Amino acid sequence: MITVVDRGFSSADNLAYLTRAGGHYIAGMRMRDGGDPAEAALARQGRYQTVRDNLRVKEVKLDQAPGRRFVICHNPAQEERDRRHREEAIKRIEAELERIRAQRERDAKRAATPKARERAEAAHVRAECALIEHPTLKRWLRTSKNGRLAIDRAKVKAEERLDGKYLLTSSDPHLTAEEIAVGYKALLEAERGFRDLKTVLELRPVFHRLEHRIRAHVLLCWLALLLIRVAERRTGQTWNRISTELGRVHEVTLTGDAGQITQTTPLTSQQATLYRDCGIKPPPRITAAAPA
Repeated sequence: MITVVDRGFSSADNLAYLTRAGGHYIAGMRMRDGGDPAEAALARQGRYQTVRDNLRVKEVKLDQAPGRRFVICHNPAQEERDRRHREEAIKRIEAELERIRAQRERDAKRAATPKARERAEAAHVRAECALIEHPTLKRWLRTSKNGRLAIDRAKVKAEERLDGKYLLTSSDPHLTAEEIAVGYKALLEAERGFRDLKTVLELRPVFHRLEHRIRAHVLLCWLALLLIRVAERRTGQTWNRISTELGRVHEVTLTGDAGQITQTTPLTSQQATLYRDCGIKPPPRITAAAPA
């Protein structure tokens, strides 16, 4: 049995526990604070092998970690996204630091009394504190020797090495680097399933007391997610697009002198294709008729 775990579970003790009965593991590793093995693996040179789905892999061997294999995965599309997001963050920081600097100079010229200068400096400090406490921007900042904020260029350069990459380790000597990468992606698919249950299906905890009700609740959640995956695979579209398009199909009731009729709105070509690909019979054009 091969257990797949993410970075939060990949401590040495946990990985040793997974192999206690002859089993193996595939584990994600922390690259930014992963210690010597992670740093050594990222420093090794080698050629990437293209696998699938915009994924490249490279296996490296480390003498200081016998019995463990390390695979570096690289996603070029994610590399571009990481680079773009970092550049946008740096531009925001530079603009805010320039605004604070310019405002500080203007206030220094205008403030005539010590109390006015003190109030102005307090406002600048609050602006700097808001910047350094920002949830996404603070990681790119450092405090210089004069107490002013500055962009941490060393951190920016270090992050460039990690764009689009993640590091995996495995104890199984028989798996290929591709199988290790694909096996870890299966964990990501499982996590995506939990996200879809909470967001797309909008399921919420139901506090059952009896065991058979708990089992029924879990089974219904699983069946709902299974139907979503079947529909996505058969149509090649996301569930959001499928549900949005089919949500436009309505049943309307028309009443006039000749009587009453209930009918379905005409299907578009895209809606008809979705029904066909999913293997579902489209709703009848007319569902009820009551002549006067």
